Amino acid sequence: MSPAVLLSTKSMVTAENEDNNSGHHERVQYQKGVKYLCDGGIETVPTKYILPALERPTAMNAGGRRNGDDSKVNIKLPIVDFAQLQGPNRLQALQSLAYACENYGFFQLVNHGITEEVMSSMRDVARRFFELPMTEREKYMSSDMSTPVRYGTSFNQTKDGVFCWRDFLKLVCNPLSDLLPHWPSSPLDFRKRAVPYVKETKMLFAKVVEAILESLGVEEEGAKNKTGEKKGDDNEITKQLVEDGSQLMVVNYYPECPNPDLTLGIPPHSDYGFLTLLLQDDVPGLQIHHHGDWLSVEPIPGAFVINVGDHLEIFSNGRYKSVLHRVVVNSLKSRISIASLHSLPFETTVKPSPKLINESNPRRYKDTDFATFLEYINSCDAKEKNFIESRKLTRRDNETVNNLRTD
Repeated sequence: MSPAVLLSTKSMVTAENEDNNSGHHERVQYQKGVKYLCDGGIETVPTKYILPALERPTAMNAGGRRNGDDSKVNIKLPIVDFAQLQGPNRLQALQSLAYACENYGFFQLVNHGITEEVMSSMRDVARRFFELPMTEREKYMSSDMSTPVRYGTSFNQTKDGVFCWRDFLKLVCNPLSDLLPHWPSSPLDFRKRAVPYVKETKMLFAKVVEAILESLGVEEEGAKNKTGEKKGDDNEITKQLVEDGSQLMVVNYYPECPNPDLTLGIPPHSDYGFLTLLLQDDVPGLQIHHHGDWLSVEPIPGAFVINVGDHLEIFSNGRYKSVLHRVVVNSLKSRISIASLHSLPFETTVKPSPKLINESNPRRYKDTDFATFLEYINSCDAKEKNFIESRKLTRRDNETVNNLRTD
């Protein structure tokens, strides 16, 4: 082989290696998260985060309006007064709760009893975690979605074709005594501030879910049983949810974005679980899909935004709705939110309540479990994480079930 050919071949290999190294370097940069990119001084959104035109937050909605026009697409969610749920007006409050879950899948809970000190303390330490040097944050970085403590970015950073403008810290919270030693030790007061918040949101969830089940009509009879006898499958769900259930805290950080019209903080998705309790700062960003439009939720100081999860929609046989929602970002201020997702134990099979199934309201959902959800979430891109749609029974499914019953 001539020296010229050797030189040419060597140049081609060198160029190919440089391209591969460049691609690898780029992937590593993205894997480290949005905060890392912003700290490096980027002035435009990298291509990896730019959504196709029809998936961007400024795309036209069903009403013919351009999403993101706050003057036209803000929504005031139903407000449920927790104090009323605990007092003589409980029946009226339960009706408001049922209306919100049926028609919006979301509501804002006020007068819930968790102090501003506990909430602001959690928001403060969450923000300081994301302000730590990358060398501290990356100690908890993992692409394993089943690990109990995980720092990451986007939605599914190993599968997403387009990344979303979010970094997160996910903490499995139950059993707390076993998991707490694995939680971040920086900032030094992280655990001290997070533990009271986790405990109080769990207690709040217990009371809200009791009201949810009562509003569905599946808990009233069991609630009157003071003898200690087994109450039956539907009433046992309270114990499974509260004492043995799963609790996952997701701390989200959305940095300022130089081109917020090109990307999303989180793409459209429904929440896996029974109920989600969301604590926000004062920066708007949450949007829900309502009657074909993307509508921005107005934050209420001190309130929790609570939404129906996939498990509750399945359990209620479709009466309560797990609604698609997403997060938009902005160019002026970073945003912090803390989502506390509560549900049945991870190994539990979720199915519709027998008390909510009859001839006029046949079973509408397949049984499901956490393994099925992980399989789903690992198999799809970030375009739309609508797990609940994959669990709905078709007419053919129902005919098959009916045939099995008559054979």
